[in-house]
Amino acid sequence: MRLGISSGLQYTTPQEWAAGLAALGCKSAIFPVDYRADRKEIDAFVTAAKEYDLVIGEVGVWCNPLSAEPEAARAAMERCVEQLKLADEIGAACCVNITGAAGERWDGAYAENFSPEFYERTVESIQRILDEAKPKRTFYTIEPMPWMVPSGPKEYAKLIADVNRAQFAVHMDLANWMNSYKRFFWQKEFIDEVFDTLGSQIKSCHIKDVNLRQEFTFQLQEVACGEGGLNLEYYVQRINEVNPDMPVFIEHLASDEAYRESFAYLQKRMKTAGLM
Repeated sequence: MRLGISSGLQYTTPQEWAAGLAALGCKSAIFPVDYRADRKEIDAFVTAAKEYDLVIGEVGVWCNPLSAEPEAARAAMERCVEQLKLADEIGAACCVNITGAAGERWDGAYAENFSPEFYERTVESIQRILDEAKPKRTFYTIEPMPWMVPSGPKEYAKLIADVNRAQFAVHMDLANWMNSYKRFFWQKEFIDEVFDTLGSQIKSCHIKDVNLRQEFTFQLQEVACGEGGLNLEYYVQRINEVNPDMPVFIEHLASDEAYRESFAYLQKRMKTAGLM
């Protein structure tokens, strides 16, 4: 894998951005500006990434094209299309979003997220994004979430089949799919199901940990790598089997220092296991 972090660390120029990540040991990066940036600035970040051997693993979207509010949905759809065009132009491994939510919160948990009608809207929105952007080099991908489609590998495979577009693929976040005791306690079996079903179509991954809290209701909590109970070695092993150069990103930490510490920890742990 080519390990990276979702922070760009502190920087003032594209050169500083790439140099700082490379100095940490990163081999991949999330593109730090969006389609509205000046063309010279976009080109400067691409050039800096190449100079420091950073694979651009993701262009993020992070909006809800299925919003019930028409203007919000229109703006989100525009962003999806334009970010996908940007990802294709710069040769990113993928452009990543979530499918979207039926309620007020863009990434929220709602029963309607799983209705047949909302599923059809999901398929149609992804088709529209791909048909308007027409990517040739990159892929539009969906990050799994605990409470929306796709809720598991078989459902993701069905979504791929129903969308039926060559440039639609998979972004994997294993921790987000750890939403039941069966998946948590029998995680090796679940990891195998994920990679046996979707492996060749995975273009980028997130890596983090999950802690089972000792409470009287079932509670799984996202935590930094090493602070939970996920079998991260087996996850990375299966990632490497798919693509030894897979972009893999640590995310959701509170500071650059936390990212530095987590990167060093995970790098050491994976090297000890012979996986880096």
